[in-house]
Amino acid sequence: MKETTHVLNNESGYTANVFAEKESQMLKVCENLEKIGFLPKELVHNEVQWFYTNLNIDDYYFALESVETISNHIMSLYGAKILAYTKNENVLDINLEKESEDSAVYIHSSEPGVSQLYGPQVEKSIDEKFLDNSTPSQAYRVESYRSVSAGGGGLSSQLRSYFVTRCEFVSESANDVQETDIRQVADKNFLRKATDYTLNIYQEVMQTVLQRTGPVIEMYEVKGSRERRLIIGYRQRSTKGFFSAISDLYHYYDLYSTRKYVEHFSNGVTIIGLYLHPVPQSKAAPIEHTIYQVMKEASLLYCLPKTPLQQYFKTNKLSVQEMVYGYVGWIFAQHFLNRLGKEYLSLTSILDRSNPIHEEVLSKLKKRLRQDTFTRDYILDIIMSYPELLKILYANFATTHYVNQREASLQPTISYQRLTNMEVLSVDDISKRIKSVTTNAHEQLVFESFLTFNKHILKTNFYQTTKVALSFRLDPRFLPEIEYPLPPYGMFLIVGSEFRGFHIRFSDVARGGIRMIRSRNREAYSINLRTLFDENYNLANTQHRKNKDIPEGGSKGTILLDVDQQDKPLVAFEKYVDAMLDLLIDGETIGVKEKLVDLTEKAEILFFGPDEGTAEYMDWASQHARRRGASFWKAFTTGKSQSLGGIPHDVYGMTTRSVHQFVLGIYRTFGLEEASCTKLQTGGPDGDLGSNEIKISSDKTIAVVDGSGVLYDAQGIDRQELQRLAERRLMINNFDTQHLSSEGFRVLVDEDNVKLPNGTTVENGLQFRNTFHTNPLAQATLFVPCGGRPESVGLDNVQMLMGENHPSGAPLYKYIVEGANLFFTQEARLRLEKAGIVIFKDASANKGGVTSSSLEVLAALAFNDTEFETHMCVKDGVVPDFYKTYVEQVQEFIEHNAALEFDALWREHQRTKQPISILSDELSTAIVQLQSQLQDSASLWDNLDLRTTVLKRAFPKLLLEKIGLEVLQERVPESYVKAIFGAHLASQFVYKYGAHPDNFAFFEFMRENF
Repeated sequence: MKETTHVLNNESGYTANVFAEKESQMLKVCENLEKIGFLPKELVHNEVQWFYTNLNIDDYYFALESVETISNHIMSLYGAKILAYTKNENVLDINLEKESEDSAVYIHSSEPGVSQLYGPQVEKSIDEKFLDNSTPSQAYRVESYRSVSAGGGGLSSQLRSYFVTRCEFVSESANDVQETDIRQVADKNFLRKATDYTLNIYQEVMQTVLQRTGPVIEMYEVKGSRERRLIIGYRQRSTKGFFSAISDLYHYYDLYSTRKYVEHFSNGVTIIGLYLHPVPQSKAAPIEHTIYQVMKEASLLYCLPKTPLQQYFKTNKLSVQEMVYGYVGWIFAQHFLNRLGKEYLSLTSILDRSNPIHEEVLSKLKKRLRQDTFTRDYILDIIMSYPELLKILYANFATTHYVNQREASLQPTISYQRLTNMEVLSVDDISKRIKSVTTNAHEQLVFESFLTFNKHILKTNFYQTTKVALSFRLDPRFLPEIEYPLPPYGMFLIVGSEFRGFHIRFSDVARGGIRMIRSRNREAYSINLRTLFDENYNLANTQHRKNKDIPEGGSKGTILLDVDQQDKPLVAFEKYVDAMLDLLIDGETIGVKEKLVDLTEKAEILFFGPDEGTAEYMDWASQHARRRGASFWKAFTTGKSQSLGGIPHDVYGMTTRSVHQFVLGIYRTFGLEEASCTKLQTGGPDGDLGSNEIKISSDKTIAVVDGSGVLYDAQGIDRQELQRLAERRLMINNFDTQHLSSEGFRVLVDEDNVKLPNGTTVENGLQFRNTFHTNPLAQATLFVPCGGRPESVGLDNVQMLMGENHPSGAPLYKYIVEGANLFFTQEARLRLEKAGIVIFKDASANKGGVTSSSLEVLAALAFNDTEFETHMCVKDGVVPDFYKTYVEQVQEFIEHNAALEFDALWREHQRTKQPISILSDELSTAIVQLQSQLQDSASLWDNLDLRTTVLKRAFPKLLLEKIGLEVLQERVPESYVKAIFGAHLASQFVYKYGAHPDNFAFFEFMRENF
């Protein structure tokens, strides 16, 4: 939102709709009505004349509609007049509509400045049927007009008419040059009607939309009038219900529109034009002030056009800001309301958490308490019962985070005035008010969680004008230690109209992927919603331990798509990233990045990587950070395409190289022949880990489970056909079943009642796929999960892997290498190890990807822009020699570290008889803690000879040869170099001496090596 004032001449901006054949159409309508005979013959002419002239309906209606439709509308209005007369009403209630596949007309009674709470929700209907799902291939434009009718017999009505027509673009698929030219991408009707001045205004807005993720909001004053025109541009399908929501917004400020237009363009841009006036005799603030508030709050509605608190906004009980704040607070409460209580804490101190049976009791109790105590609906009912408490809590939030910006040079905004008129209480007084107003402990807890939310917000983009989603940087100290024993360094909550998400990191400089979570149905969504934060925390925690060999700590982001938005992963990802950048980019750019209150008082940088469902989006994120002026754009994402200097994990099998070293370690340790070992693999040939595991291995794979179903062959699945799928990254539903033996089968998730070769019947394909890893048929030497949902094996089903349902009573698997993150719960791993099954957990096995990402970033930091372009960017298929060799060195480094860890874990296991799953955590914790201590050790770092020796071993050889140690130390930030120094020493020491070395071990290690 720019603060320059635009002034227009008092012209409509569109040419008036004139229907030349109106008179002849009237005669045809009269003839048709006389033929139908519903109206008395002597009244036909008068009724038709009244309809055509007195109602002041725009000519567009008569041009669009047939004689038959107009006749039907006149007859229905005649009936409405008779009804009004019998009720002694002097206002005529008109409601006409006609919908077809390519167009729609709605004409209804409408009081200026009032939202329709009951009866026909025309604008909501237009949003849902036409605007929300508009795409360049099927888009609809809207024209809407207000008119005052003067009916006979003292009847009058304020009319609002809407005309929806399908777009016919000049060019449906515009190229890069055409997409910025409005005359190439516009609808032909729009070009016929819009004046040159309107075309120029829309052209500017359209170009700004194409350069930005968020909405573009411009305001124009009209000479000699109080009319204000709002032009709002945004990307198609980036918001839902916005057309109707924006009407509710200006109605809140006692404004009404005389005309409004929605225009779509074939380059994916939507522009709404609103012609706004103050409601006569209104007691609200003048339009000259309220228009700025409408602009500011339009961006909030763009982020969240529909919330369960909408009703309170429509009825003026809450402002937009209070409504949106209440919605976000509701989301926070769903995830962080302390539902476990003192009794649970007492129980944890009584029971022995190292005892798997006790742990199982606690685990089940924890899930039950979280699930049953405070449901989403129950929390919402409580919030909606006390809108006055929401107002007080919002005031508490706003007094900290609202910045009175624009208006410092003019006058305080309505937001600011609202704050000064509000009852602003201290935290103690708010707590007392909550206790006095609420009626029970549950209600009190819900509103106390809003206070917790307020207390721990360090910065937010809530008041930024161009935001696309809401983001909050939170201080994680409110997390209870009993549930989250390792406190995160920082966390973010992001809320958009298609999703909600988190980001958690365990150190200042941290790296981790962004995961997209989809839900197959409402039940799955409900489960994903309940476990979202815990999954994020556990993934980030695992990542932190996994990152032990690299300078960065662990982090993870999650994006949960709403149940009815499963087709919008890219939109959700773009909004998530842009909302995070709002909080990461310093400084101020009016209209793009405005000033915000930052209680962290320090710059933050996050590093994003690919994860489930986001691997293809890394290029966009990096380039978007660059467009927004982020200094760290080059290192912002890893897993980018090779043309941008990325080292794709899937192309070079980086994660698989680490996982497979543990598989090879098992073969080596237990004297197994790979070709004769049977294997089950979850995560199919379409995925990174799954496809590369197929390519790199030569075992006898008997089953592959992926998103499409289960593929099984007791004789071993045809390796050549599997390789074909892996090369082409196809799911197993593309497997040619002619290659299966008589004992083989394929069951897809959408198949039911499938008979297997052994005679059993699979009743439900989805259920069969979800539980196949616990099926007796899956028995194999080795199990390598390369994909699957977290906690697929927990205390509820682990006994099935230990042979409980198998005829022989033998465990389903002898060895497990956990490639997929968190596939097993820790309790399940310990149970399996107790039963004699060898399992290597995720934090140890699949660290190859993060190592590759770290070295990718190191190259980005080491080279200047020109050198980076020359040595690290693959252009037109030509791979630079440096890039080839560097990738090979990265692969060797990953395999070397994986082999070191395997040997260290097995050696410690043999020596101490401790479970490998515990040793893995101890090893990781020991390295991470030692790394932190070494970074802080001035005596070691200041020893120049030691520092030089360590860094020469820690930096990749190729970078040292190409740039030299001195230049590397100049270019790479010192904090990062210190982290490299600490990580190298710590990992090498712990891999050699274990997690619990004696007091002289480090002295001995340093003497031997340095």
